[in-house]
Amino acid sequence: MSNQGKCPHCLVVVQFIEPTIKVGNFQMAEGQVPKIDTREQSLTVTPSECPGCGKMILTGQLISKSPQKATTLLLYPFGSSRQPVPTEVPENIANMYREGALVLPFSEEASAALSRRCLQALLNEAGKSSKKDLVDQITEVLPALPPYLKTQVDAVRNIGNFAAHPSKSSASGEIVQVEHGEAEWNLDVLDMLFEFYYVQPKKIDVKRQALDKKLKEFGKPPMK
Repeated sequence: MSNQGKCPHCLVVVQFIEPTIKVGNFQMAEGQVPKIDTREQSLTVTPSECPGCGKMILTGQLISKSPQKATTLLLYPFGSSRQPVPTEVPENIANMYREGALVLPFSEEASAALSRRCLQALLNEAGKSSKKDLVDQITEVLPALPPYLKTQVDAVRNIGNFAAHPSKSSASGEIVQVEHGEAEWNLDVLDMLFEFYYVQPKKIDVKRQALDKKLKEFGKPPMK
């Protein structure tokens, strides 16, 4: 784990500290970490401590030797380090998002497939898209989005290189090769769309109801 990041327990961005590592009566020197090495792979386990909540975090750096590939895994706590899904989001969409976030440390391809399915369901239900393919759905809803969201949503297909992988649009849940960071970007965009489609309208509705109540107390008609 890098020295700075979001604690997967309390979800606060902190500067992590190194805890004391002991194996029986043996105490490892500062900076040393346990490492498992085989002919095909090596795994380095790095413990960290959150200075805020004081809880332990374990990450693993898994390196495959042929072909060489490094993967960072969150070993403890098991789960997603992303913010909880807002309660205003429908459960079917929230579940797809949670699944995509949960598998992200283990497979970016699987996470991206789940987040594309989630985006497709969101654009159908909240965006009122009548299209079938994800690219067409994005194109259809873009004019109704504010400028800051247009750029972010349109980047989903650009970062994902949908032209090279048409199944990402026509069969959005298919597991195909993705660019590094693509899966996390999809989840970031979903976070913004949740805020736009569900959270903000709910806040506005609550404020409107409060205003109508005050108007009624003064003998005035509600807002139209």
